[in-house]
Amino acid sequence: QVQLVESGGGLVQAGGSLRLSCVVSARTFTEYASGWFRQAPGKEREFVAGISSSGRTIYYADSVKGRLTISRDNAKNTVYLQMNSPKPEDTALYSCAAARTIIPGKLDRNYGYWGQGTQVTVSS
Repeated sequence: QVQLVESGGGLVQAGGSLRLSCVVSARTFTEYASGWFRQAPGKEREFVAGISSSGRTIYYADSVKGRLTISRDNAKNTVYLQMNSPKPEDTALYSCAAARTIIPGKLDRNYGYWGQGTQVTVSS
């Protein structure tokens, strides 16, 4: 059973920084690609960033390019989302997801494992 646990959310001022973490309890973490998604109140869940199982391929939603950075530490079974200069429109529940494949892409249906999410609120 693969479980994902996010942490690091909270209240941050616009222009500040925040780092989200996601610990993936998989025996073979390097076989799993990961992604971050977010859902704001009244909106559908949307893709934010993805990283391949090897870490060599990274891709982002256009709305966050240059501000958010995804990375992974295979020794710690952890995926990170560094949020630099966040904006109020980045306010959402951020969820980590994993898929046992190389590059699952941007569609949430391609990810089979999900965490509970961590709330990020960006104040102006």
